[in-house]
Amino acid sequence: MTRNRPRPAASLARQRIDWNLLRTFMFVVQEHGVGRAALALQVSQPAVSQSLKRLEDNLGGRLLVRRGGEFRLTTLGEEIYAIACDAYSAVARIDAAVGESRDEVSGPLRLLVMSRIQSMAYDEFLTEFHRRHPGIEFNIEVLPSSAILDALAKRQPGLGICLSRSSQEDLQRHLFMRQRYVIVCGRHHPLFSRPVVDLEALRDQDFVRFASDQIGDALSPLTIFRDQRDFTGRVVGTSSNIDEIRRMVITGMGLSWLPEHLIARDVEAQLLRRLPPDEGVAEIDVFFVWNSERKLTEPETAFRDAFLAFLQRTTLASRTI
Repeated sequence: MTRNRPRPAASLARQRIDWNLLRTFMFVVQEHGVGRAALALQVSQPAVSQSLKRLEDNLGGRLLVRRGGEFRLTTLGEEIYAIACDAYSAVARIDAAVGESRDEVSGPLRLLVMSRIQSMAYDEFLTEFHRRHPGIEFNIEVLPSSAILDALAKRQPGLGICLSRSSQEDLQRHLFMRQRYVIVCGRHHPLFSRPVVDLEALRDQDFVRFASDQIGDALSPLTIFRDQRDFTGRVVGTSSNIDEIRRMVITGMGLSWLPEHLIARDVEAQLLRRLPPDEGVAEIDVFFVWNSERKLTEPETAFRDAFLAFLQRTTLASRTI
């Protein structure tokens, strides 16, 4: 009498694995943790943990080692992560094929955005969207986040990309980017050439601040940090435009905080110097927002649907590269 041999793991995977589990696993790896993955996917942390456990149970092996500060992939995890990435490339191609098969949409599209959205992934999204819908005419206005939210609340434009500290009635928002703000000085500032700079050396330095850097506004975490650390320097410049903040810092007027991914080239070119603390000052979220009570036009609907699909198939970390 012969015994039935167990089926190969690959056969089990084809029959049991929900590809959404692979997607969740990919986000956990790329966001380097369950909590961050949950934020990026806009689901609860227990839901991500349960999905990860289901995937490991289905595969019959551990994918991740998480102990204390350790976070690493097992050999099986590395193989499954590569498969998950390949699967998502295929999903992106399916999205493109579906987009090409739809009736052409044309007409004006008004989009309100905050200044300096630097993201190669977003640029690639716009390239693909324009290729699918060449008849849509973009009208992109750069405004402070508070002005964008106010306009959306009044149902004036259809769509916006901006900072948003808290949810508002009638406004739908989806997390787009997470910006880590760090303290910097310019090449003409006395601290730029100092061999060692500690946090204490920053306390009495003059500052250049954003107009929204005040309690209750979009950048209030920066205000809270300054107050908690007893910074006593004067505010010598204010602007709602990130490029003008950068300009004032480079010319040596004072210190400021800027998104880390935006200043990488300036640091490399020795226009700016990154200062303590090493972990940065605050992480501040950028959202894609629209008013659910306002009927969207066809171009607005096409952009909203395409942008939400873009957020679903990309990780939070990949959008700040």
